[in-house]
Amino acid sequence: MGYDISDYKAIDPIYGTNEDLDHLQSELKKRSMKLMMDLVVNHTSKQHAWFVESRSSRTNPKRSWYIWKEPKRDESGKPQPPNNWSQILGEANSAWTYDEETDQYYLSLFTPEQPDLNWENPDVRAAVHDVMIYWLDKGACGYRMDVINLISKDQRFPDAEPVLGPDKKYHPGGKYFINGPRMHEYLQEIKQKVLKRYGAITVGEMPGVQDVDEIIRTVKSGTGELNMIFIFDIVDIDNVPGKVRMTLQDWSVKDLGRIVSKWQRVMRERDGWNSVFCENHDNPRSVSRYTDDSDKYRTYGATLLALMETTLAGTLYVYQGEELGMRNFPESWDPLKDYKDVEAINFWKKSLDLYGDDPEELARQRKVLERKARDHARTPMQWNAGPNAGFTDEGVKPWMRVNDDYLEVNAEKQVSDDSERLSVWQFWQRGLANRKMHMDVFIYGEFKAVGLESEQVFAYLRIGREGRKWLVVLNFSGEEAAWELPGDVKVEGWMAGNYTKGKPDKSLKDSVALQPWEGLLGKCVG
Repeated sequence: MGYDISDYKAIDPIYGTNEDLDHLQSELKKRSMKLMMDLVVNHTSKQHAWFVESRSSRTNPKRSWYIWKEPKRDESGKPQPPNNWSQILGEANSAWTYDEETDQYYLSLFTPEQPDLNWENPDVRAAVHDVMIYWLDKGACGYRMDVINLISKDQRFPDAEPVLGPDKKYHPGGKYFINGPRMHEYLQEIKQKVLKRYGAITVGEMPGVQDVDEIIRTVKSGTGELNMIFIFDIVDIDNVPGKVRMTLQDWSVKDLGRIVSKWQRVMRERDGWNSVFCENHDNPRSVSRYTDDSDKYRTYGATLLALMETTLAGTLYVYQGEELGMRNFPESWDPLKDYKDVEAINFWKKSLDLYGDDPEELARQRKVLERKARDHARTPMQWNAGPNAGFTDEGVKPWMRVNDDYLEVNAEKQVSDDSERLSVWQFWQRGLANRKMHMDVFIYGEFKAVGLESEQVFAYLRIGREGRKWLVVLNFSGEEAAWELPGDVKVEGWMAGNYTKGKPDKSLKDSVALQPWEGLLGKCVG
C-alpha cells in the first residue's frame, strides 16, 4: 500500500478494487477531468513477488532485480553494511538491510520495507514500462513519478562524506544516487518507449537537485524527458543547508521572493516549465509553515498563499485540504502516540536516545518535530463537522487522529459560507476561475518581480499578450505594512483581495496600506 508497492497492477484491498478505479475513471470522464497516477518505481515493497523471489536465494533469476552486496566484516566477523550511506527517513540508520538467509545486504534507501530496484537490469526497466503501459491503457493521462531521480546509482557505491560529523556512523549518500549517472538515459528510454505513444503528462518528484542546467535538461520543451518536476526550494526554505530535512532555520520574505522569482524567470528564459505548489504529503501544512495559522489569521494566511499560487506561471498543484486552509495539528499531540510517519518516529527515537538527559535540547528537537513532521499533511480530510470529520463512518478508527479543529475547518462549512468574506475554499474557487479566464497572463505570461528589497512584502507583475499587466502584492507578515507603489507601475484598479469579497478600496498610487497577511490583485494601465 502507499509507497510500499506489493502489486503494481492491483489496487490495495484496503482502498478498494480495480473496478472501483474503473468507475472513478468513468465518472471523471463525465466531468471532463483526467486522472494522473502515482508511479513508485525506485523501490517496491519487500512483500512484492519480485523481491520475495529475489531474496529467496543468491541464484534466483530475480536476484539481480534488486541491489545486493556482500557485507563488510568487523573484527569479530560480524556483518556490517557495504558502505556508510544513511537511511533517508532516519539518518541514524543504515541505508542497507541485512538478510541473514543469504548473508548479503540489500539497498533500502528509505526503509527496510522498501528495497531499491536495480535499474541497471534491463528486465527491471522493461517491467516498469509494462506497468506504465498497463495504467495508460486503462485511461490514466500520465504520472507523478515518485523520487524518479534516485533510480540510477553510482555503481562503485563509495562511502559518503561524513557531513553529519565524525561521531556519526552513517551519512547522506545523495551525491552518489541523486540524478545518478544513467538517470537521463533511463528517462529517455521511458519517454521513447512509453510516454510518446500516449502523449502522457509527467511530473517528476526530484528531491536534492539544485543544478539549473540539470533541471532544464530534464524539462526543456521538446528534448527533456519530463514535462516538469517538483522543485523543492520553497518547501526546503527552513531546512539547514547541508543537513537533513528535520532541521529548522529562519527564513525571510526576501528568501521566498528570490526563490519564486528565480524559477519563474529561469523556466521562461530557458524554455522549461514550472510546477506551482507549496504543500504536499511530505511537508507540514503551508498555512502553518509560511503564515499564521491562529484562529484570527488562518483564513487570511491561507488565502494569501492561494493568491500567490493562482497567479504564478506553470501547472498548479493543490494538495488535499490546502483548499480549506487545513493547518498543522496541535503541539499537544503526543509524539509517541499520535505521530505515525516513519520519519517522525525515527527522528523522535533518535532525539530521545541522544537528548533524553538534556531537557533543553530535547525541547528544541520537539519543536522541530512539531514544525516539520509530515504527519501534519496526512490527517484525515475534513469534510464536515460529523464523526471523524465525515472521512469515515462513526465508530471506525482512521489510521490517525482527525485534527481537533474539524468542527470549524471543514469543506461543508466553507462551501456554503455566506459571511462577509470568502472562505478559503471560495477564495480558491474564485482564484482558479480568474486564472483560467486570464491564462495568457497567469499561466503563460511574463513574470517581473517588484521591490524585492521589502522586509514584509513580496510583489510582482504578470504580463500577458499585448502587454496586459496585473500586479500581485502579498504582505507576508503579521504586521501592517505601507508598501510604496513603484513609479513605473500604474494601477488602474484593485480587482481582488483576501480581506473583502468585492474589490478592495485601496490607494491607486504612492503608498498602499496592507493589513497583516493581506494580498491584493491589481489590474494595471498599459
